[in-house]
Amino acid sequence: MNETQSNRNGTMSEFEQSLVNRIAIEAIAEQRRARRWGIFFKFLLALYVLIFLLLYLPPDMGGGAIVGGKHTALIDIEGVIAADTEANADYIVSGLRAAFEDGNTAGVILRINSPGGSPVQAGYVNDEIKRLRGLYPDIPLYAVITDICASGGYYIAAAADEIYANKASVVGSIGVVMSGFGFVDAIEKLGIERRLMHAGENKGLLDPFSPLETEEVEHVDKLLNEVYQQFIDVVKTGRGNRLKDDEIIFSGLIWTGEQSLELGLVDALGSAGFVAREIIGAEEIVDYTRHETYLDRFANQIGATVARLLSSKFELR
Repeated sequence: MNETQSNRNGTMSEFEQSLVNRIAIEAIAEQRRARRWGIFFKFLLALYVLIFLLLYLPPDMGGGAIVGGKHTALIDIEGVIAADTEANADYIVSGLRAAFEDGNTAGVILRINSPGGSPVQAGYVNDEIKRLRGLYPDIPLYAVITDICASGGYYIAAAADEIYANKASVVGSIGVVMSGFGFVDAIEKLGIERRLMHAGENKGLLDPFSPLETEEVEHVDKLLNEVYQQFIDVVKTGRGNRLKDDEIIFSGLIWTGEQSLELGLVDALGSAGFVAREIIGAEEIVDYTRHETYLDRFANQIGATVARLLSSKFELR
């Protein structure tokens, strides 16, 4: 009887130990699950806050909202003017609209340091400046040239009420260029055969490995001259009788700020601070330049990745 009871007690003890072990294991597993869910929800909250900050906080914390009185609005155009740079028409126009729409803006300065770029992008900005000046006739707009304002940069500057430069600034290059390379003789010497197949008589236009055809050159010359004439018309319309009557202005040459003053390409010598203080009369300068945000960069990277995936998927081989 005692031996049976002892066996039964031993069996119960093993069962109880096993039960306790299972309960302990389940408790630990539950804690791990709770910790994982906690980390997951904390991650979601952090992601939500990050997206909120990127979407609703202005890219430049020095905006017009923190200035109580009248101020001078500044938009920088820095670098090559192109769709894939920060000096693109969308960014410049966004800054211009924000500046003109601010009730405390006494005047606008476009500070330009650009060698030029796309005539299309520059044309968009020029057109928008004219539109905004028509909507807000009491707000003057001045272009201030720093190191260089050439080609497409001057295309934009020509829309301003007045243009200021430094005496050593580089100004001009009013013209249009299309450049490339020709490798016809090189591939002949190397014994390389060029195989170019296309549908459409002129689809291989300006192929660098094929000889230039007279018809191609004439067509491209006509195209360049048309864009060139548009450039000349924009400059003449913007500068009017301030331009010196000298066709050398439209030869593609560049000049210093002092020489440009003599030619009528600029109105006076001065910096952005000088224009804000002495011309506009509002020394406080507020930067309205739009810069690429982390969200913009992320969206561009996603778009580029998707485009690459799609192009590789549908590529004809």
